Amino acid sequence: MSKKKQPENKKSSVNPAVEGLHAEVLEQPITETLEVNYMPYAMSVIVSRAIPEIDGFKPSHRKLLYTMYKMNLLNGARTKSANIVGQTMRLNPHGDAAIYETMVRLSKGCEALLTPFVDSKGNFGKTYSRDMSYAASRYTEAKLSDICTELFRDIDKDTVDFTDNYDGSTKEPTLLPTTYPNVLVSANMGIAVGMASQICGFNLNEVCETTINYLKDPSYDIMQTLTAPDFPTGGELIYDRSEMEEIYRTGRGGFKVRAKWRYLRDENIIEIYEIPYTTTVEAIMDKVAELVKLGKIKEISDMRDETDLGGLKVAIDLKRGIDPDKLMQKLMRMTPLCDSFSCNFNILIAGNPRVMGVHDVLDEWTAWRTECVRRRVFFDLAKKRDKLHLLNGLKKILLDIDKAIAIIRNTELEAEVVPNLMIGFGIDRIQAEFVAEIRLRNINKEYIFKRVEETAQLEKDIADLEDILNSSRRVKKIIIDELTEIIKKYPTPRKTALVYSHEVEEPDAEDEIEDYPVTLFLSREGYFKKITPLSLRMGGEQKYKENDGPFQEFEAANRDELLIFTDKQQVYKVRLSDFEDSKASVLGVYLPTHLEMDEGETVLCMINPGDYSPHILFFFENGKVARLELSAYATKTNRKRLTGAYSDKSPVVAILPIAEDKEVAVLSTEGRAMVFSTALLTPKTSRTTIGVSLMNLKPKFKVEKVLFAEKSPIKNTARYRARTIPVAGAILREEDREEKQMSLIDE
Repeated sequence: MSKKKQPENKKSSVNPAVEGLHAEVLEQPITETLEVNYMPYAMSVIVSRAIPEIDGFKPSHRKLLYTMYKMNLLNGARTKSANIVGQTMRLNPHGDAAIYETMVRLSKGCEALLTPFVDSKGNFGKTYSRDMSYAASRYTEAKLSDICTELFRDIDKDTVDFTDNYDGSTKEPTLLPTTYPNVLVSANMGIAVGMASQICGFNLNEVCETTINYLKDPSYDIMQTLTAPDFPTGGELIYDRSEMEEIYRTGRGGFKVRAKWRYLRDENIIEIYEIPYTTTVEAIMDKVAELVKLGKIKEISDMRDETDLGGLKVAIDLKRGIDPDKLMQKLMRMTPLCDSFSCNFNILIAGNPRVMGVHDVLDEWTAWRTECVRRRVFFDLAKKRDKLHLLNGLKKILLDIDKAIAIIRNTELEAEVVPNLMIGFGIDRIQAEFVAEIRLRNINKEYIFKRVEETAQLEKDIADLEDILNSSRRVKKIIIDELTEIIKKYPTPRKTALVYSHEVEEPDAEDEIEDYPVTLFLSREGYFKKITPLSLRMGGEQKYKENDGPFQEFEAANRDELLIFTDKQQVYKVRLSDFEDSKASVLGVYLPTHLEMDEGETVLCMINPGDYSPHILFFFENGKVARLELSAYATKTNRKRLTGAYSDKSPVVAILPIAEDKEVAVLSTEGRAMVFSTALLTPKTSRTTIGVSLMNLKPKFKVEKVLFAEKSPIKNTARYRARTIPVAGAILREEDREEKQMSLIDE
């Protein structure tokens, strides 16, 4: 068939530009994509954004603080935060919102740091409140706090390197020359690409004292003075020495911090006034409200956030007769009032991320601080050498000032003044420039004698500075003296108290569950109800779906466990306390959905295992029976589902628990029956055992029903009783065929 020719004036539906792009699609290996596109991004996030460095700051912190330092906010008055944010954008290109959030976290008002760096005025929010937001930057004011003196000491003496900012218009420091290990004092958290950092804060005085002792003796046990972390929100740290040693050694680990509270007996109120650093007041109140709504906490009548200018306070009104200690133990276990802090001391060292213990951090900081001190000393030494060099030139004209004046006066050209002085007195160009720049009023012997007298002191200072550079002991002494000065100048009391783990009473979950009698109902289709005696007396007829009806019913207690066996050789372990109390007028809980059973899986029966001392019998269609100890289903872990609960060789007909040996009646589809004592069965150890032969069946027949003899329709049990097994059973007589509604299981 010939194709119809398209009209020449018909426009293509595809944009030519787009069509061209599609035609030039280039293939790129995934390794090249990762190397060219992804790796630079990942490295930028790790090195330039998320991970703190040895001075304890991320780049965003450092840029903000250095900008405030250059704005003379260390010694000057406060200025509007909006001004600071605007100036910081010269170094930090990530936008005003990100910069202001950084300032908020570093501020005294936010209380996120033990040693805040920003002396704030106005509403900066609170770290312990999720909903207490900070005011806009145009309303708040800030300056650098006094501790920042230790961050910027001698920064202008070449103690640290400087680099270009993002557009090359100015310089910024790569690190701040902190005179104390700020990396351990300031809490820091960052999430990079493929790694993260979580550093807990330590008390300033404890860190300085520990560093001093560590510098004096490298084998010093730092746990003597650096006992545990400290948090600005206080609380009580549950102290376990082995856990803390692991953190100090590896930089990884965790510990728990719990809230502080007091009981006001006259008002029957619990007041919580300090909470863990990792949570907020709103998170705690939301969790308590959820537990009250679910009925898991019934001791509380009201809960209020009464935080004011005096600080954090959460009030809990108790019902009458409630033990406050037991309630708080329960709340500590079930709410963020007791929370965990995970440590991951990941720090950038020379641009490389390293996870280090506290010992390693102190080693790295000491080496870095030593270098800062040596650079400062070398800077001072160079300045004094230059000054001495100038004074030595001045000293040479001391004996003949008139000659110097004559040389200058007799020189016709200004450019020849310096060379003529160099020739006349045998000095170099720098010295000659210095002499030539002396003002006319200073060309007198008194001035020159005073300047020359400085020479001896300069020579002593230079010798002393050279000795410092050549003596690691003296450099250490300088660092120690600075740390000692910080301890005296900035006394910092500890906020987080220590509670030793062996002193903490762990609440027993069983004790917290209210215990009372209940009646359990299971329908044929798997609907479950737990009804209290009072509700059972007040309720009417049990409600079931159409074509559904009662299957099992027995009494239990609210603290009991329940084993629920299914037709997929699985057993589910549940606590009755996890189910809400129900009523006769409702359908109840649909177990396959509640237990997240497999598709098509149905409930066979439920069993109260008690203390797991009874035995359990599995009767199969092929005439076999297996006897197991219930302890085979008692797991030490909180596993909710066990597979391989029984054999899958033949369909199970009945599952009967027995606390003691009983007689059981077994009926087959052939119309035969047998009665036997369970004492004839020996317990097996494997859950998946097929058991032993109980009833000899002809082909095409199977076991149909199994029940305890006293509940069976058989009247003359002697006729059907078996002394040994297996047996074929006896033909049922008419009087033993009475049909009667009964439960498969009798407790």
